[in-house]
Amino acid sequence: MSKGTVVLAYSGGLDTSCILVWLQEQGYDVIAYLANIGQDEDFEAARKKAESLGAKKVFIEDLRAEFVEEFIWPAVQASAIYEDRYLLGTSIARPCIARRQVTIARQEGAQFVSHGATGKGNDQIRFELTCYALYPAVQIIAPWRIPEFYNRFKGRKDLMEFAQKNGIPVPVTPKAPWSMDANLMHISYESGILENPKTHAPSDLYLMTKNPEDSPSVPDLLEIQFSKGVPVKVTHLKEGRSLDTPLEMFSYLNEIGGKHGVGRIDIVENRYIGMKSRGIYETPGGTVLYHAHLDIETFTMDREVRRIKQGLGLKFSELIYNGFWYSPECEFVRHCIATSQESVEGKVQLSVFKGQVYILGRESPRSLYNEELVSMDVQGDYNPGDASGFIRINAVMLKEYHRLQGDGQLKP
Repeated sequence: MSKGTVVLAYSGGLDTSCILVWLQEQGYDVIAYLANIGQDEDFEAARKKAESLGAKKVFIEDLRAEFVEEFIWPAVQASAIYEDRYLLGTSIARPCIARRQVTIARQEGAQFVSHGATGKGNDQIRFELTCYALYPAVQIIAPWRIPEFYNRFKGRKDLMEFAQKNGIPVPVTPKAPWSMDANLMHISYESGILENPKTHAPSDLYLMTKNPEDSPSVPDLLEIQFSKGVPVKVTHLKEGRSLDTPLEMFSYLNEIGGKHGVGRIDIVENRYIGMKSRGIYETPGGTVLYHAHLDIETFTMDREVRRIKQGLGLKFSELIYNGFWYSPECEFVRHCIATSQESVEGKVQLSVFKGQVYILGRESPRSLYNEELVSMDVQGDYNPGDASGFIRINAVMLKEYHRLQGDGQLKP
């Protein structure tokens, strides 16, 4: 008798193909679920493969539009960045993927969900916290944490042997000596030869971005229009081409950023589970938007509001990275950040060139920039003499601090 139905987050690769067959060995009926979030994949081939391996049903879901609008856009509003450099491309995708997995599990009456995430990484946490949040009664089968599985499959060689024995098609070309995760926002690379943090990334590793040295010698000039902190229109200033739907805009920014080698980083980061890991990421469109949004936000937002919002952005980034997208605190922070973006409206002109994004100018009907007030040539509604009292008041605590330190007199 069947132990029940499990919805497997299926990629079509070696690991999840073996997991699909292994779950059937254990007595489960398997539904394969493959999310299209912008990765380069032959989805029909993956469907046929899952069916040939015995999946009872196969769901291939196009989540690209909702990924951009419901996950990437809030991250843009927040200027979400983890540990000062990582734009969270993998982290943001996981709650999007897992949400649909849970929807399918409920729809199909499945008691179980499963995934191919390892027992050392962040993804197991992100997937499972989402599943428990949205389907509290669900039971999770994580093969890479089950001794019967990980003792049997100690490495790729064991998986290959299992695949050949069970008629699972295996890759004809040798696997790259690192692991890769791709979606519309970015591609990440880790493991394998990259585990030595001193090892330089091979030149042929990057798939989304050109080497800046080989990028065009002429920049692309863009104008990005924002409303409430999210892009509503992208225009190529020389070609006159304009796009205004979220998926098209983000895909186009990926194309332009990738052409110029924008958005490459090589970092050692702190995993939530408690260990450091080395990751290489390329996030072309996201990097262009990060710089453009930062500029229009500073132009239109009150200084003190922005200071508070910056702190919320850091908290939001940690919550995303750690897998708490569906937590009450993350919902609260998202709401606060969205409120802060009400006046973030206007256009930013920028140049994308040789791995860099250069801001050229900006305009906004909600700007807090007062040209007359700040001008060096026009006095405007400001009395320069008022600055004397302002400086003396701010100097009081400095004088007192240094008096108590006994260094009121300058040392020779």
